[in-house]
Amino acid sequence: MVKPLKKNTPLIIGSGIVAIAVLGTLATVFVAPKAVGWLEERQQAKIEKTLQEDSQKPSVVLTFAELPPEKRDTKLQEIAASETLSLERSRARYLLAMDLLKKYEGGPALKQLEGLDTEYPVLAPYILLKRGRGYELTNELAKAQETWQELLKNYPDVLVTAEALYKLGKDDPQYWDQAITKFPGHPQTQAIIRQSLKENPKQPKLLLLLAQYAILDPGTNPIRDRLVKGFAPQLTPENWQIIADGYWATEEYQKAAIAYQKAPRTPENLYRRARGEQLQPKNQNAAKIAYQELITTFPDAPQTALGLKRLAKISPPETAISYLDQIVQNFPQDAPDALVEKAKLFDKLNRKAQAAEIRQNLLSQYPKADATAEYRWAVARKAADKGDIKQAWTWAQPIATNNPDSSVSPKSAFWVGKWAQQSGYSKEAQAAFEYVVARHPQSYYAWRSAVQLGWNVGNFNNVRQITPTVTKPDTRPLPPGGSDIFQELYRLGQDGDAITLFQAEIGDRTELNVNEAFTDALLKLIQGKNLQGINQVWNLKHKDKPEDETQWQELRQTDEYWHALFPFPFYQTIINWAERRKLNPLLVTSLIRQESRFEPEIKSPVGATGLMQVMPATGEWVANKISLNNYSLTNPNDNVNLGTWYFDHTHEEYSNNSLLAVASYNAGPGNVSKWIKRYNVSDPDVFIEKIPFKETKGYVESVFGNYWNYLRIYNPDIAQLLTKYGQQNSAK
Repeated sequence: MVKPLKKNTPLIIGSGIVAIAVLGTLATVFVAPKAVGWLEERQQAKIEKTLQEDSQKPSVVLTFAELPPEKRDTKLQEIAASETLSLERSRARYLLAMDLLKKYEGGPALKQLEGLDTEYPVLAPYILLKRGRGYELTNELAKAQETWQELLKNYPDVLVTAEALYKLGKDDPQYWDQAITKFPGHPQTQAIIRQSLKENPKQPKLLLLLAQYAILDPGTNPIRDRLVKGFAPQLTPENWQIIADGYWATEEYQKAAIAYQKAPRTPENLYRRARGEQLQPKNQNAAKIAYQELITTFPDAPQTALGLKRLAKISPPETAISYLDQIVQNFPQDAPDALVEKAKLFDKLNRKAQAAEIRQNLLSQYPKADATAEYRWAVARKAADKGDIKQAWTWAQPIATNNPDSSVSPKSAFWVGKWAQQSGYSKEAQAAFEYVVARHPQSYYAWRSAVQLGWNVGNFNNVRQITPTVTKPDTRPLPPGGSDIFQELYRLGQDGDAITLFQAEIGDRTELNVNEAFTDALLKLIQGKNLQGINQVWNLKHKDKPEDETQWQELRQTDEYWHALFPFPFYQTIINWAERRKLNPLLVTSLIRQESRFEPEIKSPVGATGLMQVMPATGEWVANKISLNNYSLTNPNDNVNLGTWYFDHTHEEYSNNSLLAVASYNAGPGNVSKWIKRYNVSDPDVFIEKIPFKETKGYVESVFGNYWNYLRIYNPDIAQLLTKYGQQNSAK
């Protein structure tokens, strides 16, 4: 930094010349304007190079992101005191400043923020915003205003500027008007709009901005209702689009259907109008009319294929068949599913020969379709149930070749291995099990295959006693979506600022690409919205656009994806109680993930409550057993205490057989006892297939599928073994 010159300092001035006057041991430097610019550019380039190099190195500061201030303060102070410019130092100073501001210590915070905007350019706008806050806390209001004005001047188009406009607008309303005009989607601007509407509710333009940008806010549907009831004549088709999309996003389908009638006529809007009517039991005729309008107006649109499928579902069989024929003729990609539905309709009409002919067409014309794989598996399963293993193997074996990415591929390949094993073909069986592990490592059947291959991953009869090594990441991931500013805030654990900024960056878009939706899910997880976050990650695979499919496939190759899909909330609580009950902590975690998605206050329709979905009567019974007088089923510690005791109890009831214990946890001991008497338990895989309750069968597979995923993701030995198998499979 160049110090200001004293008045009596002798100068030698020349264009582009650096002249030095030495007074004793003090050298005072004057830099001509061009040289100043050159030096500043060179210094900035040096900073950027340093930060770029540092960003590729492991970060100690990022490991402190989720620690409370008192546990990280000393370490941060040490790093911040370094005399060497580095990204670590800048991050440490920023975190210290944020901790100080939360304690209303403006003066010390300002010291940490001084000059930091030049050393930490990615967060420079936020540093100015926070510096203004520091001046507020020290009651230097003029300096606060100057700092926010500097933010406006230097970063006029950066979204955080909306927060400076909000601050400045408290004294001068024109800044609030500027925020509404320039940053209507920023949450801080939304607060400005709501305040303005309190003072004057009859402002349809502002109401529309809330409807457009606060799409999922619980308080926005009443605003949409006000627009529809009070300002309908003033609304344009584009306004109706905003209102309809908002209703649709919040599952107000009937209102959406009405609003879409006045929105622009597009394939998507006509489909949603029809679907919205169909979801109302009394509106089936209106739905049929709307679907017909879609088919007539946009015969080649992708939405029309789905519309025809929906229309077939609510039509008599003969009419439905004609709609399915249109799909087969006009939409080749959807033809296999249409043929399956058509065959079912012929079965209902008792026209078995035609149904068989259609299924043969499915096999011959669409061998690689998912619908074909599902049909093959259904036939194979029926043959196996009748004891015809050879026939079952014949039907199932082609699935792995023709349909490797089908949802039934891992299951069918595993059973191909089991049937080969039962028939004495050990090499073929091993090849099938290795295929499942390598090609479908995330599936429940990869665990069952790993057991068959002799891996030390626990089986139904001993998994409760295993205590696997768990290695968790010590820093947050770099989100694939959002700006560089957002990503840095997120990794630093500045959750409030990160969430606000990302909401502003998304704006009024209801459809996010895969990377954005995954990033949004990460934000839900850090807010404790675990059910929403996990389900949002899971649903990424259902996006339709080719670019989304590419992003999803790339994302699935990252550790971050799997950590988000199988997170570890309440980790220490689970570990503590699992150890006390001598239960495998990953098995307990897996049960909780299936029961509640880690939502501590969730309640089932029958009253099961909390993380482990403990029934009140069961909780009371267990509490009496362990002398627990005061407890709450919504308290995570109490719930896991009671739930793990009961889970241990179910294991004792069935000689530590975790399959039966897990099934009992879902269906109750009475049902499990009946099944044990009725079916052979010696082969657990066959027993699971025999479970008559579809929910319990799926529950068992989900819990142990969860267990396998937690093991392969967080246990380094299993992860390394799977990587080896994956590489070998790729090389073949």
